Order: sequence, then structure tokens, then C-alpha cells
Amino acid sequence: MPLLSSSSSSSSSPFTLSSSSSSSSFHILRLQFPSRSLLLSPPLPPPRSSSLLRSTPKPPPPPLLRIAAAAMASSDSGVAGAGNADPRIPRIASSIRVIPNFPKPGVMFQDITTLLLDHKAFKDAIDMFVERYRDKGITVVAGIEARGFIFGGPIALAIGAKFVPMRKPNKLPGEVISEEYSLEYGTDRMEMHVGAVEPEDRALIIDDLIATGGTLCAAIRLLERVGADVVECACVIELPELKGREKLGDRPLFVLVEAA
Repeated sequence: MPLLSSSSSSSSSPFTLSSSSSSSSFHILRLQFPSRSLLLSPPLPPPRSSSLLRSTPKPPPPPLLRIAAAAMASSDSGVAGAGNADPRIPRIASSIRVIPNFPKPGVMFQDITTLLLDHKAFKDAIDMFVERYRDKGITVVAGIEARGFIFGGPIALAIGAKFVPMRKPNKLPGEVISEEYSLEYGTDRMEMHVGAVEPEDRALIIDDLIATGGTLCAAIRLLERVGADVVECACVIELPELKGREKLGDRPLFVLVEAA
């Protein structure tokens, strides 16, 4: 039996509406015009509920910038991954966030706090330093304020050396010796406790990053003033375009990654 039909032949109606059914589960409506016919398919199913769409988790946005791992550099250059790609380097490099225009316009800030959130990447970084210095007779690890403390303490414990903080002015309570160094605008000073480092100590200097090299140079001068032998400087990140490595002269520098 037709679902709907009209058989009127009145001249006021330009078309007739009829329906037909078949074994399928839907009907086809046919609009009959004087010169042609138009088939209307059944309506499409309604869209999925917006609540279901909202429940679908969105993928995290890609990192704003990445740091390129210098995994194929030679050991003479003082960059990790000598000769072969160390599988730990990509994890360390990708865990470091880059913040543009901080702390001032034009600066691309290398943020290691995201590295610290990834315990595997953090452990990889410490392990790579420890593997390099465990058998080099290091007796003191000097950490530069403040992020050098984060890496220097664990390294000193692992290799059996004492840890000495190199601090900004008026932060250490005891008697200090100090060394002035240049900044982009003006100067600053670095201080170390008298007696913390002894003559003939073998020192490793640790910081999170080398940019212009000013703080590392000040730390070297402080340690050498008391008779210590600076074996090497080590950083997680190097900004090679600022040429801080050149300011260190013949003092060796080891870094894990270079900023792209």
C-alpha cells in the first residue's frame, strides 16, 4: 500500500507525488514534473553527538622549537655522541623547551625545567656526565648558580667528589673570594668560599648552558687562583653562534646538545 499518494489531475498542480516500496527498508519519493522527474534519497543519518566529539582527546601541540642533538660530532669538539649516535641524546634534546622573547625580546630561552620533568631524560643527562668523568680523578665539582647546582650535585655524588657552589654576590655566609665578569650591559661577580677548594684539586665546572662564556671564565679564574687544576667545563646546552667556547681558550668544554 503506498505510503502517500496523490492522483489529482487538476491543472493547478504541476506535479504529482507518489511513492513505491520494495524489499528494502526505505521508500523512494518521486516528484513527477511535466517534463522530468527528481528522485529524493532518504535523509542522511544525523551527525554524531557533539558531546561525543568533545570527549575525544586532542593530541598535544607540537613543541614550539626543538634543540638539535649534536649526536654525530667528534670527541675532539667536546660534543656528546662521539662517532656514533647515542640513543640518549634525542630524548635529552627533545625534552628541552625553548621560550621565545624571554627574559627580554629577541632572546630564545633554553628551558631545562621540562628536562627535569622527564625523569628518564634527566637520568640520561646525569649518566652521560658521570660516564665521562668517573675515571678522570675529579676531586671537586663546581656548580655555577643556579642551574649548575641541579646537575653538579648528582654528578659529584656519583663520582665521589665534593661539590662546591659558585654563587652570586652576598649569597655565601662565610669568607669568600670573588671574580668579576662582564655581562651584555655592565658587570657581575661570582663568589666561592675560602677553603672550599684546595691547591692541586682537580676541578670540573658544571652549568646548564654556555652562551657567551662569561660565567665559565669567571669560575675558571676563581679555581685557578687557589691552585686548582680545571680539568674540563661541562654544560647540557651550547649556543654555538655566541662563540662562548672561544673565550675559554685551551680549556676543554663538553656539552650534550647544541641549540639549533
